[in-house]
Amino acid sequence: MKGVVNGVTPKELAPGFVAINTIECRPEYVERFRELFQTRAHAIDRLPGFRSMFVLEPKDGSQAYLVVSQWDDEECFRAWTESPEFIEGHRRAFADLKEAKARGEEPPMRSQFATYTVLAR
Repeated sequence: MKGVVNGVTPKELAPGFVAINTIECRPEYVERFRELFQTRAHAIDRLPGFRSMFVLEPKDGSQAYLVVSQWDDEECFRAWTESPEFIEGHRRAFADLKEAKARGEEPPMRSQFATYTVLAR
């Protein structure tokens, strides 16, 4: 393919936009959380501007996972967060949160987003 260098396209080399979701799970929810991602709907994969996603599991025994997604730009990421695919991709986790709330329990997980532009590769 024209423009491909070492298997990387010019689009992949463009700076882009990265969103990192830090998710802390209660110990009793870790296996469920792992199951949710291992059987994910892949809905995000269909979105324009989506490049890649990694779910990083901690090696230090903590309960903080990182979900790192890369996008062409912030606009594509924001479109994802407002899309039907976002709801589809998070349906089961949202149901878990709703059920815990209905039982008067603490949420089984908490998340915090941070967004970045790529400065260098």
